[in-house]
Amino acid sequence: MIPALFRDLFGLQLFGYISFRTTMACLTAFALVMIMGGPAIAWLRKNSFREDTSKTDAPELAAMAKASGKDKTTTMGGSFLIASLLGSVILWCRLDNLNVILALMLTAGLAAVGFVDDYKKLTVKGSKGLSSRSKLLGQSVVALSVLGCFVWYAYSSGRHSLLTLYPPFFKDFSIPFDQAWWGLLAFLGLGWLVIVGTSNAANIVDGLDGLAAGCMLISGLALTIFCYVTGRWDWTSYLNLPYVPTASEMAVMGGALCGACMGFLWFNAYPAQVFMGDSGSLPIGGLLAWMALVSKQELVLPLIAFVFFADLFSTALQVVWFKFSGGKRIFTMAPVHHGLQVKGGIFRPGKPWHEVTVTIRAWIVSGVCALASLALLKVR
Repeated sequence: MIPALFRDLFGLQLFGYISFRTTMACLTAFALVMIMGGPAIAWLRKNSFREDTSKTDAPELAAMAKASGKDKTTTMGGSFLIASLLGSVILWCRLDNLNVILALMLTAGLAAVGFVDDYKKLTVKGSKGLSSRSKLLGQSVVALSVLGCFVWYAYSSGRHSLLTLYPPFFKDFSIPFDQAWWGLLAFLGLGWLVIVGTSNAANIVDGLDGLAAGCMLISGLALTIFCYVTGRWDWTSYLNLPYVPTASEMAVMGGALCGACMGFLWFNAYPAQVFMGDSGSLPIGGLLAWMALVSKQELVLPLIAFVFFADLFSTALQVVWFKFSGGKRIFTMAPVHHGLQVKGGIFRPGKPWHEVTVTIRAWIVSGVCALASLALLKVR
Protein backbone atom coordinates (compact mmCIF):
# COMPACT_ATOMS: atom_id res chain seq x y z
CA MET A 1 0.00 0.00 0.00
CA ILE A 2 1.24 3.51 -0.80
CA PRO A 3 0.38 4.95 2.67
CA ALA A 4 2.34 2.25 4.53
CA LEU A 5 5.27 2.46 2.07
CA PHE A 6 5.71 6.23 2.40
CA ARG A 7 5.08 6.21 6.14
CA ASP A 8 7.56 3.42 6.88
CA LEU A 9 10.32 4.33 4.42
CA PHE A 10 10.18 8.11 4.53
CA GLY A 11 8.39 8.83 7.80
CA LEU A 12 5.74 10.95 6.10
CA GLN A 13 2.94 11.20 8.66
CA LEU A 14 0.76 12.93 6.04
CA PHE A 15 -0.09 9.51 4.61
CA GLY A 16 -1.59 8.46 7.92
CA TYR A 17 -4.36 11.07 7.81
CA ILE A 18 -7.79 9.87 6.68
CA SER A 19 -8.64 13.20 5.02
CA PHE A 20 -5.48 13.16 2.89
CA ARG A 21 -5.91 9.52 1.84
CA THR A 22 -9.58 10.11 1.02
CA THR A 23 -8.61 12.94 -1.31
CA MET A 24 -5.83 10.90 -2.90
CA ALA A 25 -8.12 7.88 -3.34
CA CYS A 26 -10.61 10.14 -5.14
CA LEU A 27 -7.96 11.62 -7.43
CA THR A 28 -6.36 8.22 -8.11
CA ALA A 29 -9.67 6.58 -9.02
CA PHE A 30 -10.50 9.53 -11.29
CA ALA A 31 -7.10 9.30 -13.00
CA LEU A 32 -7.38 5.54 -13.48
CA VAL A 33 -10.81 5.86 -15.10
CA MET A 34 -9.53 8.59 -17.40
CA ILE A 35 -6.52 6.47 -18.39
CA MET A 36 -8.47 3.24 -18.85
CA GLY A 37 -11.65 4.73 -20.31
CA GLY A 38 -10.53 5.48 -23.87
CA PRO A 39 -8.84 2.11 -24.61
CA ALA A 40 -11.62 0.19 -22.83
CA ILE A 41 -14.38 1.91 -24.82
CA ALA A 42 -12.48 1.32 -28.07
CA TRP A 43 -12.13 -2.39 -27.22
CA LEU A 44 -15.80 -2.71 -26.28
CA ARG A 45 -16.81 -0.97 -29.51
CA LYS A 46 -14.51 -3.18 -31.58
CA ASN A 47 -16.06 -6.31 -30.08
CA SER A 48 -19.60 -4.98 -30.61
CA PHE A 49 -20.59 -4.75 -26.94
CA ARG A 50 -23.48 -2.41 -27.68
CA GLU A 51 -26.69 -1.72 -25.82
CA ASP A 52 -29.75 -3.47 -27.25
CA THR A 53 -32.41 -0.78 -26.94
CA SER A 54 -35.11 -3.09 -28.29
CA LYS A 55 -35.14 -5.10 -25.03
CA THR A 56 -37.76 -2.99 -23.31
CA ASP A 57 -41.48 -3.26 -22.69
CA ALA A 58 -42.05 0.39 -23.73
CA PRO A 59 -42.14 0.84 -27.54
CA GLU A 60 -41.99 4.65 -27.17
CA LEU A 61 -38.83 4.38 -25.12
CA ALA A 62 -37.24 1.97 -27.60
CA ALA A 63 -38.06 4.28 -30.52
CA MET A 64 -36.68 7.30 -28.68
CA ALA A 65 -33.46 5.46 -27.80
CA LYS A 66 -32.96 4.30 -31.38
CA ALA A 67 -33.63 7.78 -32.75
CA SER A 68 -30.94 9.24 -30.47
CA GLY A 69 -28.40 6.60 -31.52
CA LYS A 70 -28.24 4.75 -28.20
CA ASP A 71 -28.39 1.41 -30.02
CA LYS A 72 -24.87 2.18 -31.29
CA THR A 73 -23.46 3.09 -27.86
CA THR A 74 -21.17 0.59 -26.16
CA THR A 75 -22.01 -0.79 -22.72
CA MET A 76 -20.26 -2.66 -19.87
CA GLY A 77 -18.36 0.51 -18.99
CA GLY A 78 -18.79 -0.51 -15.38
CA SER A 79 -15.92 -2.94 -15.91
CA PHE A 80 -13.27 -0.21 -16.03
CA LEU A 81 -15.13 1.90 -13.45
CA ILE A 82 -14.96 -0.92 -10.87
CA ALA A 83 -11.39 -1.84 -11.81
CA SER A 84 -10.33 1.77 -11.18
CA LEU A 85 -12.25 1.94 -7.91
CA LEU A 86 -10.73 -1.29 -6.58
CA GLY A 87 -7.25 -0.28 -7.72
CA SER A 88 -7.49 3.01 -5.83
CA VAL A 89 -8.82 1.27 -2.72
CA ILE A 90 -5.93 -1.22 -2.71
CA LEU A 91 -3.45 1.65 -2.99
CA TRP A 92 -4.88 3.99 -0.36
CA CYS A 93 -6.98 2.00 2.13
CA ARG A 94 -5.72 0.08 5.15
CA LEU A 95 -6.29 -3.54 4.18
CA ASP A 96 -6.23 -4.66 7.82
CA ASN A 97 -9.63 -3.01 8.32
CA LEU A 98 -12.45 -5.58 8.21
CA ASN A 99 -14.98 -3.08 6.87
CA VAL A 100 -12.71 -2.40 3.88
CA ILE A 101 -12.09 -6.11 3.25
CA LEU A 102 -15.81 -6.88 3.37
CA ALA A 103 -16.50 -3.88 1.12
CA LEU A 104 -14.01 -5.23 -1.41
CA MET A 105 -15.68 -8.66 -1.26
CA LEU A 106 -19.13 -7.11 -1.70
CA THR A 107 -18.08 -4.86 -4.59
CA ALA A 108 -16.19 -7.61 -6.43
CA GLY A 109 -18.99 -10.14 -5.85
CA LEU A 110 -21.76 -7.87 -7.14
CA ALA A 111 -19.54 -6.84 -10.05
CA ALA A 112 -19.20 -10.52 -10.97
CA VAL A 113 -22.99 -10.97 -10.91
CA GLY A 114 -23.43 -7.87 -13.06
CA PHE A 115 -20.69 -8.95 -15.48
CA VAL A 116 -22.33 -12.35 -16.05
CA ASP A 117 -25.67 -10.62 -16.64
CA ASP A 118 -24.17 -8.14 -19.11
CA TYR A 119 -22.07 -10.74 -20.92
CA LYS A 120 -24.99 -13.12 -21.36
CA LYS A 121 -27.19 -10.26 -22.54
CA LEU A 122 -24.65 -9.18 -25.14
CA THR A 123 -23.38 -12.55 -26.39
CA VAL A 124 -26.46 -14.78 -26.38
CA LYS A 125 -28.84 -13.80 -29.17
CA GLY A 126 -32.28 -12.84 -27.90
CA SER A 127 -31.20 -13.11 -24.26
CA LYS A 128 -32.19 -10.50 -21.67
CA GLY A 129 -29.37 -11.62 -19.41
CA LEU A 130 -29.82 -13.42 -16.12
CA SER A 131 -33.38 -14.05 -15.04
CA SER A 132 -34.67 -11.90 -12.18
CA ARG A 133 -34.49 -14.88 -9.82
CA SER A 134 -30.94 -15.79 -10.85
CA LYS A 135 -29.73 -12.22 -10.43
CA LEU A 136 -31.45 -11.90 -7.06
CA LEU A 137 -29.93 -15.21 -5.95
CA GLY A 138 -26.44 -14.06 -6.91
CA GLN A 139 -26.89 -10.73 -5.12
CA SER A 140 -28.28 -12.51 -2.04
CA VAL A 141 -25.39 -14.98 -1.81
CA VAL A 142 -22.84 -12.16 -1.98
CA ALA A 143 -24.70 -9.89 0.46
CA LEU A 144 -25.45 -12.59 3.05
CA SER A 145 -21.88 -13.91 2.92
CA VAL A 146 -20.52 -10.45 3.72
CA LEU A 147 -23.14 -9.80 6.39
CA GLY A 148 -22.46 -13.21 7.95
CA CYS A 149 -18.75 -12.35 8.28
CA PHE A 150 -19.68 -9.00 9.81
CA VAL A 151 -21.96 -10.61 12.42
CA TRP A 152 -19.26 -13.19 13.27
CA TYR A 153 -16.72 -10.40 13.76
CA ALA A 154 -19.09 -8.41 16.00
CA TYR A 155 -19.61 -11.42 18.26
CA SER A 156 -16.05 -12.74 18.27
CA SER A 157 -14.63 -9.30 19.10
CA GLY A 158 -17.32 -8.49 21.66
CA ARG A 159 -18.38 -5.39 19.74
CA HIS A 160 -22.10 -6.04 19.82
CA SER A 161 -22.85 -2.36 19.24
CA LEU A 162 -22.06 -2.98 15.56
CA LEU A 163 -25.36 -4.88 15.42
CA THR A 164 -27.38 -1.98 16.82
CA LEU A 165 -29.75 0.24 14.83
CA TYR A 166 -29.75 3.97 15.61
CA PRO A 167 -32.91 5.73 14.34
CA PRO A 168 -32.55 9.43 13.47
CA PHE A 169 -34.31 12.18 15.48
CA PHE A 170 -33.94 10.23 18.76
CA LYS A 171 -31.16 11.21 21.17
CA ASP A 172 -30.86 8.15 23.39
CA PHE A 173 -32.83 5.50 21.55
CA SER A 174 -31.39 2.45 19.79
CA ILE A 175 -32.53 -1.00 18.72
CA PRO A 176 -30.08 -3.81 19.60
CA PHE A 177 -30.12 -6.93 17.41
CA ASP A 178 -27.71 -9.01 19.50
CA GLN A 179 -30.08 -10.15 22.25
CA ALA A 180 -31.26 -13.42 20.71
CA TRP A 181 -31.10 -15.55 17.57
CA TRP A 182 -34.13 -13.81 16.11
CA GLY A 183 -32.32 -10.50 16.52
CA LEU A 184 -29.43 -11.74 14.43
CA LEU A 185 -31.85 -12.93 11.76
CA ALA A 186 -33.54 -9.52 11.84
CA PHE A 187 -30.16 -7.81 11.39
CA LEU A 188 -29.26 -10.10 8.49
CA GLY A 189 -32.68 -9.47 6.94
CA LEU A 190 -32.35 -5.70 7.28
CA GLY A 191 -28.80 -5.75 5.92
CA TRP A 192 -29.89 -7.91 2.99
CA LEU A 193 -32.77 -5.55 2.22
CA VAL A 194 -30.51 -2.48 2.34
CA ILE A 195 -27.74 -3.95 0.16
CA VAL A 196 -29.86 -5.76 -2.42
CA GLY A 197 -32.42 -2.96 -2.56
CA THR A 198 -29.83 -0.22 -3.10
CA SER A 199 -27.94 -2.35 -5.61
CA ASN A 200 -31.09 -2.85 -7.69
CA ALA A 201 -32.05 0.81 -7.26
CA ALA A 202 -28.73 1.89 -8.79
CA ASN A 203 -29.34 -0.56 -11.63
CA ILE A 204 -32.77 0.97 -12.34
CA VAL A 205 -31.45 4.55 -12.27
CA ASP A 206 -28.79 3.61 -14.85
CA GLY A 207 -31.14 4.48 -17.71
CA LEU A 208 -30.13 7.95 -18.89
CA ASP A 209 -26.77 9.47 -19.82
CA GLY A 210 -24.98 10.58 -16.66
CA LEU A 211 -27.92 9.92 -14.35
CA ALA A 212 -26.58 7.05 -12.22
CA ALA A 213 -22.97 8.26 -12.11
CA GLY A 214 -23.93 11.83 -11.17
CA CYS A 215 -26.41 10.84 -8.47
CA MET A 216 -23.97 8.26 -7.08
CA LEU A 217 -21.24 10.90 -6.91
CA ILE A 218 -23.47 13.15 -4.79
CA SER A 219 -24.83 10.40 -2.52
CA GLY A 220 -21.38 8.83 -2.18
CA LEU A 221 -19.92 12.17 -1.08
CA ALA A 222 -22.57 12.51 1.64
CA LEU A 223 -21.89 9.00 2.96
CA THR A 224 -18.15 9.61 2.83
CA ILE A 225 -18.73 12.46 5.27
CA PHE A 226 -20.94 10.24 7.44
CA CYS A 227 -18.24 7.54 7.58
CA TYR A 228 -15.55 10.06 8.46
CA VAL A 229 -17.62 11.65 11.23
CA THR A 230 -18.72 8.28 12.66
CA GLY A 231 -15.09 7.25 13.01
CA ARG A 232 -14.14 10.35 15.05
CA TRP A 233 -14.83 10.02 18.80
CA ASP A 234 -14.68 13.81 19.32
CA TRP A 235 -17.24 14.55 16.60
CA THR A 236 -19.57 11.70 17.55
CA SER A 237 -19.44 12.79 21.20
CA TYR A 238 -20.38 16.34 20.25
CA LEU A 239 -23.11 15.30 17.79
CA ASN A 240 -24.38 12.44 19.97
CA LEU A 241 -23.84 9.89 17.19
CA PRO A 242 -22.76 6.24 17.49
CA TYR A 243 -18.96 5.96 17.50
CA VAL A 244 -17.58 3.28 15.16
CA PRO A 245 -13.74 3.53 15.17
CA THR A 246 -13.27 1.44 12.04
CA ALA A 247 -15.84 3.40 10.01
CA SER A 248 -13.49 6.27 9.19
CA GLU A 249 -11.43 4.04 6.87
CA MET A 250 -14.54 3.59 4.74
CA ALA A 251 -14.33 7.32 4.00
CA VAL A 252 -11.22 6.53 1.96
CA MET A 253 -13.20 3.97 -0.01
CA GLY A 254 -15.98 6.53 -0.38
CA GLY A 255 -13.43 8.90 -1.90
CA ALA A 256 -12.47 6.21 -4.41
CA LEU A 257 -16.16 5.70 -5.25
CA CYS A 258 -16.67 9.43 -5.86
CA GLY A 259 -13.52 9.68 -7.98
CA ALA A 260 -14.45 6.67 -10.09
CA CYS A 261 -17.97 8.01 -10.71
CA MET A 262 -16.59 11.46 -11.54
CA GLY A 263 -14.21 9.94 -14.10
CA PHE A 264 -16.91 7.71 -15.58
CA LEU A 265 -19.19 10.74 -15.90
CA TRP A 266 -16.62 12.20 -18.31
CA PHE A 267 -17.42 9.42 -20.79
CA ASN A 268 -21.05 8.91 -19.78
CA ALA A 269 -22.24 12.53 -19.99
CA TYR A 270 -24.74 13.29 -22.78
CA PRO A 271 -24.27 12.11 -25.46
CA ALA A 272 -22.77 9.06 -23.76
CA GLN A 273 -19.79 7.26 -25.26
CA VAL A 274 -20.43 4.26 -23.01
CA PHE A 275 -23.10 2.94 -20.66
CA MET A 276 -22.39 1.56 -17.21
CA GLY A 277 -24.29 -1.70 -17.43
CA ASP A 278 -25.04 -4.07 -14.56
CA SER A 279 -21.32 -4.71 -14.07
CA GLY A 280 -21.05 -1.17 -12.73
CA SER A 281 -24.45 -0.25 -11.31
CA LEU A 282 -24.92 -3.32 -9.09
CA PRO A 283 -21.57 -3.05 -7.23
CA ILE A 284 -21.60 0.74 -6.70
CA GLY A 285 -25.15 0.49 -5.35
CA GLY A 286 -24.07 -2.28 -3.00
CA LEU A 287 -21.02 -0.30 -1.87
CA LEU A 288 -23.19 2.74 -1.13
CA ALA A 289 -25.43 0.53 1.03
CA TRP A 290 -22.41 -0.92 2.85
CA MET A 291 -21.15 2.57 3.70
CA ALA A 292 -24.58 3.33 5.18
CA LEU A 293 -24.51 0.12 7.24
CA VAL A 294 -21.00 0.75 8.56
CA SER A 295 -21.76 4.38 9.50
CA LYS A 296 -25.09 3.31 11.09
CA GLN A 297 -27.14 5.39 8.63
CA GLU A 298 -29.33 2.60 7.25
CA LEU A 299 -32.56 4.46 8.04
CA VAL A 300 -31.25 7.73 6.56
CA LEU A 301 -30.13 6.05 3.32
CA PRO A 302 -33.48 6.57 1.50
CA LEU A 303 -32.99 10.33 1.99
CA ILE A 304 -29.27 10.28 1.11
CA ALA A 305 -30.00 8.32 -2.07
CA PHE A 306 -33.49 9.70 -2.69
CA VAL A 307 -33.40 9.52 -6.51
CA PHE A 308 -32.37 5.85 -6.41
CA PHE A 309 -35.15 4.90 -4.02
CA ALA A 310 -37.73 7.01 -5.84
CA ASP A 311 -37.01 5.05 -9.02
CA LEU A 312 -36.99 1.74 -7.13
CA PHE A 313 -40.29 2.31 -5.33
CA SER A 314 -42.04 3.78 -8.39
CA THR A 315 -41.09 0.69 -10.38
CA ALA A 316 -42.16 -1.71 -7.63
CA LEU A 317 -45.48 0.06 -7.07
CA GLN A 318 -46.19 0.17 -10.81
CA VAL A 319 -45.55 -3.54 -11.25
CA VAL A 320 -47.62 -4.59 -8.21
CA TRP A 321 -50.54 -2.29 -9.04
CA PHE A 322 -50.49 -3.32 -12.70
CA LYS A 323 -50.83 -7.01 -11.73
CA PHE A 324 -53.52 -6.58 -9.07
CA SER A 325 -55.62 -3.93 -10.85
CA GLY A 326 -55.91 -5.75 -14.14
CA GLY A 327 -53.60 -3.54 -16.18
CA LYS A 328 -54.06 -0.10 -14.58
CA ARG A 329 -51.09 2.18 -13.85
CA ILE A 330 -50.29 4.62 -11.03
CA PHE A 331 -47.59 6.51 -12.94
CA THR A 332 -47.47 7.43 -16.61
CA MET A 333 -44.34 5.29 -16.86
CA ALA A 334 -41.94 3.69 -14.40
CA PRO A 335 -39.24 4.29 -13.37
CA VAL A 336 -39.90 7.97 -12.77
CA HIS A 337 -37.05 9.28 -14.93
CA HIS A 338 -38.43 7.55 -18.04
CA GLY A 339 -41.92 8.82 -17.23
CA LEU A 340 -40.61 12.39 -17.25
CA GLN A 341 -38.58 11.79 -20.39
CA VAL A 342 -41.30 10.16 -22.47
CA LYS A 343 -44.58 11.42 -20.97
CA GLY A 344 -43.50 14.63 -19.28
CA GLY A 345 -45.44 13.92 -16.09
CA ILE A 346 -45.44 11.44 -13.23
CA PHE A 347 -49.20 11.06 -12.79
CA ARG A 348 -50.54 12.44 -16.08
CA PRO A 349 -48.95 13.24 -19.43
CA GLY A 350 -47.54 16.69 -20.08
CA LYS A 351 -44.74 18.15 -22.13
CA PRO A 352 -41.87 15.60 -22.32
CA TRP A 353 -38.61 16.61 -20.62
CA HIS A 354 -35.36 16.42 -22.54
CA GLU A 355 -33.00 13.72 -21.29
CA VAL A 356 -30.46 16.31 -20.14
CA THR A 357 -33.17 18.19 -18.25
CA VAL A 358 -34.23 15.03 -16.41
CA THR A 359 -30.63 14.21 -15.51
CA ILE A 360 -29.62 17.66 -14.25
CA ARG A 361 -32.80 18.09 -12.23
CA ALA A 362 -32.20 14.64 -10.70
CA TRP A 363 -28.71 15.82 -9.70
CA ILE A 364 -30.26 18.90 -8.08
CA VAL A 365 -32.73 16.76 -6.13
CA SER A 366 -29.88 14.46 -5.08
CA GLY A 367 -27.86 17.43 -3.86
CA VAL A 368 -30.76 18.87 -1.86
CA CYS A 369 -31.52 15.50 -0.25
CA ALA A 370 -27.84 14.86 0.53
CA LEU A 371 -27.63 18.24 2.28
CA ALA A 372 -30.84 17.49 4.18
CA SER A 373 -29.38 14.16 5.35
CA LEU A 374 -26.21 15.89 6.57
CA ALA A 375 -28.42 18.28 8.58
CA LEU A 376 -29.60 15.23 10.53
CA LEU A 377 -26.08 14.95 12.00
CA LYS A 378 -27.14 17.58 14.51
CA VAL A 379 -30.85 16.71 14.77
CA ARG A 380 -30.72 14.18 17.59
